[in-house]
Amino acid sequence: MIVKAGDFTNSLVIELLQQHLAEMHVNSPPGSVYALDYLSLQETNIDFWTVWEGDSLMGCGALKELSNQQGEIKSMRTQKEHLRKGVAAHLLEYILRVAKQRNYKRVSLETGSGPAFEAAISLYKRYGFEFGEPFAGYDKSEFNQFLHYSFE
Repeated sequence: MIVKAGDFTNSLVIELLQQHLAEMHVNSPPGSVYALDYLSLQETNIDFWTVWEGDSLMGCGALKELSNQQGEIKSMRTQKEHLRKGVAAHLLEYILRVAKQRNYKRVSLETGSGPAFEAAISLYKRYGFEFGEPFAGYDKSEFNQFLHYSFE
């Protein structure tokens, strides 16, 4: 698996991001989707990466800088045909290394509740993320959950 900077001109990348956004809307109540579209992922405070095996796009994810001490994980998605191959774990480790190199004290994320989100939450908890309070202007709801990873 190779992690590369995301190429927003690659149709495979755009399709994966569109699929991610569509599935977030299917699995979330109205007004509870905070996933970014591919244009928003191109903001200067966001680094976006893709995971490849040869010519096969396996997944993607991003790190948004909230401050010089905190980042936010966005748009983590694994292609369906590559589920349970360690793609998300590989990318999460990469993102956490980048965050540590930037001297962030904390990395946070917002996610949903229910069966569609259980695998992701399990992954984050395995890596030491803990449930906590909303951050970065998110609203707390019965659906949204917030996880935080602190560097020691």
